[in-house]
Amino acid sequence: MRLLRPLTLFLLLASTVLAASPLAGRWRLDVARSTALDGWTAWDLVIGVDGSRVTLQHDMQWRATKRTATNTVDTAAPSVVPDFFRVEQRHMALYPAKGGTTAVRAAWLDAGRTLRVEADTPIEISQGQALMRIYEEFRLIEGDGALVLIELHSTRPSPLVYRFTRVTETSK
Repeated sequence: MRLLRPLTLFLLLASTVLAASPLAGRWRLDVARSTALDGWTAWDLVIGVDGSRVTLQHDMQWRATKRTATNTVDTAAPSVVPDFFRVEQRHMALYPAKGGTTAVRAAWLDAGRTLRVEADTPIEISQGQALMRIYEEFRLIEGDGALVLIELHSTRPSPLVYRFTRVTETSK
């Protein structure tokens, strides 16, 4: 009985953190403070949280070309994502392997203020196919009005760092 109380309290606290995630919402890239976004001129990241499932919608634009892609991850269990979207794939010319699926693991850190995503995605290279490891952290900074996305790729020696500001009704 004594063990059930702390466990119940923990589960209630965890569900409250996930239900009211401060990461949820629309975020706009701060181009001047971010890693170069060659191949794109604008990026809005829309984060949605529904229980343990988190959607990461990428609204991208390059001149008149617009593209929306969504990766859905689950913080409760590993998942498989078809057509895993990577922002830098146009610039680096490391395209997803045809028919490949990406193994993804996700978890909340820092009391729900950071989302960690780890992905193993097959890519096409000139020698055939290879597996790219990706580590991402979506971190709230400067209160809840700014977000930083830090990406580490097994194919790059340096991290990619993207800074976003929250889009509000007045800032649209």
